[in-house]
Amino acid sequence: MGRGEDIVSNAAAALYVVSTPIGNLEDISTRAVRVLSDVDLIAAEDTRHSAKLLQHYAIRTKVVSVHEHNERAQVPRLIEMLRAGKSIALISDAGTPLLSDPGFHMVRAARAAGVPVVAIPGPCAAIAALSGAGLPTDRFVFEGFPPGRAGARRAAFEAMKDEPRTIVYYESSHRIAASLADMRAAFGDGRPAALARELTKKFEAVTAGTLAELSDRLAREPNEQLGEFVVLIHGAAESLPGDRDAEADRVLRILLETLGVKEAVVLAARLTGGQKNRLYDRALALKDEISKTE
Repeated sequence: MGRGEDIVSNAAAALYVVSTPIGNLEDISTRAVRVLSDVDLIAAEDTRHSAKLLQHYAIRTKVVSVHEHNERAQVPRLIEMLRAGKSIALISDAGTPLLSDPGFHMVRAARAAGVPVVAIPGPCAAIAALSGAGLPTDRFVFEGFPPGRAGARRAAFEAMKDEPRTIVYYESSHRIAASLADMRAAFGDGRPAALARELTKKFEAVTAGTLAELSDRLAREPNEQLGEFVVLIHGAAESLPGDRDAEADRVLRILLETLGVKEAVVLAARLTGGQKNRLYDRALALKDEISKTE
């Protein structure tokens, strides 16, 4: 990455996707404050909610509301402003916009219109929870909020039970107990997990244990059901070596039909998680087998 002095000016006309604190108002970058102060307009998920942050940093930029119910209607007017040379900052109630928050339609429309889109990185509850949960972080999948209806929620969890990566969910206080119960049924009582509550706030807590332990603890402590949650679930156990080898062979055979050995190995490594050196040797052997049968 470049040095700080190499960063381009934030005064240029563009759509700035700005991350804001998820609780503690100190968790905002100097750059984010400068951008919010310098743009022509701030598009906020909830203007009343964001007012506290803007007042705290004496940011007096005009604010309009852009949320999930009006985003599509607001986007054309905002894109016209951007095309006319104005600059707009997009913020959500907390954290990084677009991650379980509005903003996707606006960003997509801006890019389609040829308007520069600049991300101003910062807080994200999913990443904050991952960094302190003690679960594998080399590979993970973010699933956002589970479905609200019980049947759909159970089906969604069931579909993820064999996922090998760490799984990250958001959940609200009024559904956390039901979600944990459904997770136990889908993933098993003994699946390692972590529950992050009220991150960066006064009653922040990150608790690790099995899904059964976390669910039982929550049932015993009603006060711990309050707040905003990130639930992290350890990925499914790795398949047996023989199963992995068979899967790698299957993937390699398909890729080698249209790709060279090197390209096939790179893609196979990404798809199966296998080691490139081992996959390369196997690809050569398979290539030889394929050539002999042709």
